[in-house]
Amino acid sequence: MGLFEKLKKGLEKTHRNIFDKIDTLINAKSEIDDEFLERLEEILISSDVGVNTSEKIINNLKQRVKEEKYQRKDELQNMLRDEIQKVFTSGNGRSDEQFRISGKPHVIVVVGVNGVGKTTSIGKLAYNYRSAGYSVLIGAADTFRAAANEQLETWAKRSGTEIISSEQGADPGSVVYNTIQSAIAKKSDVVIIDTAGRLHTKTNLMEELSKIGRVIKKLIPDAPHEVLLVIDATTGQNGIVQAREFSSAIGVTGLILTKLDGTAKGGIVIKICDEMKIPVKFIGVGEQIDDLQVFNRESFVRALLEE
Repeated sequence: MGLFEKLKKGLEKTHRNIFDKIDTLINAKSEIDDEFLERLEEILISSDVGVNTSEKIINNLKQRVKEEKYQRKDELQNMLRDEIQKVFTSGNGRSDEQFRISGKPHVIVVVGVNGVGKTTSIGKLAYNYRSAGYSVLIGAADTFRAAANEQLETWAKRSGTEIISSEQGADPGSVVYNTIQSAIAKKSDVVIIDTAGRLHTKTNLMEELSKIGRVIKKLIPDAPHEVLLVIDATTGQNGIVQAREFSSAIGVTGLILTKLDGTAKGGIVIKICDEMKIPVKFIGVGEQIDDLQVFNRESFVRALLEE
């Protein structure tokens, strides 16, 4: 199965939720009037695209219909596809761009609350970089959660990567320091740092993440080069809150959206990109190690709207 076929299969629930409703609406209406646009906006909102983002798409669509003299149904679908694609930032690029590194070690910090698929995503991310020909070192800095190290070690073994870890309760900063030092000594290409998803207060969690950022900069002043926030797509609007909080603590540069194959509300991807202006870098559309895909806005919108 090719990448696009996997993407379509993974987005099947969201596709049915959006495409089937839009297709029914188009077939039921002979012209694009205010009622048509209101119903189209309702479809987008019900798919977690959000009120403000849906309104922006509809307003742009209304203007284009007026200017371009819409005549056929397929023209409307093409215009809708164009307007949704415009929402995504320029950081949503091609796979060959995603795995280029300008120097080594290229340090990636992965953050996110517990239960979103952070550990799984790190294993799959490591596999992607290994497949691109890079040596990868994982730092297991989530020392607060029981069994976190064991889970990460299992994924490191599956992806064929080395891991630096410590006992539960150890200082995460020291794990990060040791990992970066080891990567420099071994001339590793890529370092991926796991972090805690939950401490006893949210304030402590964010302070710990800020501290990890400072530790990394002591050894590599321009690092971390990427901070990837993992969000469970099934949580819907709560993903926006998470994006804001983690961005304020450590400066998120990109998103990994997981479990898109398990929700009919994959429209949250569009809303997050529009409101937060943070590019989606990867999406998870299955359980296999190669099911973490580089996000491509054209392919994503095609998978949502193509028959």
